[in-house]
Amino acid sequence: MLSNRTLNKNSSTIFILSFMLLWSICNIGYSQTNPRIEELLNQRQIVLNIKDSLDALIENAKLEDVIFRIHKYALPKLEVDDSLICHSAACLVFSHEHKLAKWVVHILSSDIIEGRVSRTNDFRNDPLIPNTANESDYFVKTLLDDGKYKYEGFGYDRGHLAPSADFRWSSKALSESYYYSNITPQTPEFNREKWAEIEDFLRSYVYDNPNSYLYIITAPVLEDNLPVIEKSPNRIPIPHYHYKIAVDLDKKNGIAFLVPQRNITYPIESYIVPIDSIEKITGIDFFTSLSSEDQKWIESNSDYSKWAPESQKNDVAPLLTNQLPKNAYNTVEAAQFYDYPKEVKICGTVASTHKSGKGNVFINLDKSFPKAIFSVTIWSKDVVNFNYEPELFLMNKKACFTGKITEYNGIPSMYISNQKKIEIID
Repeated sequence: MLSNRTLNKNSSTIFILSFMLLWSICNIGYSQTNPRIEELLNQRQIVLNIKDSLDALIENAKLEDVIFRIHKYALPKLEVDDSLICHSAACLVFSHEHKLAKWVVHILSSDIIEGRVSRTNDFRNDPLIPNTANESDYFVKTLLDDGKYKYEGFGYDRGHLAPSADFRWSSKALSESYYYSNITPQTPEFNREKWAEIEDFLRSYVYDNPNSYLYIITAPVLEDNLPVIEKSPNRIPIPHYHYKIAVDLDKKNGIAFLVPQRNITYPIESYIVPIDSIEKITGIDFFTSLSSEDQKWIESNSDYSKWAPESQKNDVAPLLTNQLPKNAYNTVEAAQFYDYPKEVKICGTVASTHKSGKGNVFINLDKSFPKAIFSVTIWSKDVVNFNYEPELFLMNKKACFTGKITEYNGIPSMYISNQKKIEIID
């Protein structure tokens, strides 16, 4: 007679074997593909293949439309020695004398909103243009014993003219933006800061105006006897200035930026110029396909307020030295007086004001909140010292504020207690 312990042990063994057999039977059944599922999976793959084919056709159609629009509306006048080169979504003329593009034209549209193509960083020679710059003109790459590369840069970024982010809707066009024909030597502080801010500014315009096409022309200002990258085998010249022109033909608005290649502290509004001033500097005739009336209107006006987001419509460039009263400074210069023991006079245009629920008044000069570059605070207890409502009276006025400069959230700030500290200059 078997003991209870033996019975329990045998029962456990039988249970385990029975479970394994049942699992095996079930597994055999489920390992076989369900014909209905297999059919649906095949149908899904067919749909995905069709979608991929349609996406490719749509991209090609968009690329064709871009080149058509560039030719119809945006090409500058070609000189006798100019050779027009067009890639998938941009056209350019290359200066072999300077080994840099004379200009590059592309279109910025709402396609960037849904675009998902990322940077490729595949810098390479332009197959349509011989003797462009190349990798060795910007850095030396040395293969180390461990298989890694050591990079010795020459102090300049490979800066885009037509930015790669403007082509994020097309992998082909974005990759072509890395041709060296679309590149100029740019200092890091220029390329990564204010120049990039201008590019972002124009993309923001398209986000806010998704039905608009921006026709953009970008170039270095090519001059004789420019300095060169000394370690560059091709002795690539370093432009003193770059410019970027944007035109919205539907709204008949134009804007241009002429930007010196140095560490820039002024906001981008300070570098806005009329398009026709770029024509005078370069000798290039832009937008020749437009009627003379439209060309004159678009090229003579560069109204920042027509391009800025709604919250920044009142922003203006800081006052120039010749616009300032004696012993006064503009908003950009204010930061040099952090913790200065004496009062300083700072002048600018009141771009935005706000009165809080507690009665405190906040005033921003030249640039509106939240992108303020200089702010003034009047505490609620001091508002009684004014015979006007400062948040209303001062709006859009040019004025000087006198007080000690402090730093608040990285912005030069001033606290004033009465209206005698304010001088209206406009």
